[in-house]
Amino acid sequence: MFLLVAFVINEGKLGGAAITPTNLVNLVNREGAVLVDIRDTKEYSSGHIAGAVSMPVSSIDARIGELESYKDKPVVLVCKMGQHASATGRKLKALGFENVRRLSGGMAEWTASSLPMVK
Repeated sequence: MFLLVAFVINEGKLGGAAITPTNLVNLVNREGAVLVDIRDTKEYSSGHIAGAVSMPVSSIDARIGELESYKDKPVVLVCKMGQHASATGRKLKALGFENVRRLSGGMAEWTASSLPMVK
């Protein structure tokens, strides 16, 4: 059991620390965090966080250059439920992005927290 817990904690750190919706709002306001929505285009169009850049997981490799100018800022990955952001976070960290975070619970948690979305 301990090994499983340690594995889950380690995986989260490798893919970026989880951040709550409330802390995300503070990070954007105070540090100019960049939001990268990795859901598919249809999900993004149905509602996303204001200012989020749409970059579906399927296009990350081809579009990674678009994020180069944000290496010195916090980058927060947003997915549907908070599960797919970890793998993308690991990829970004391997490319030199040091301040990568994941929205805990993804857009499902953002919506459940009654926070605003853009359609």
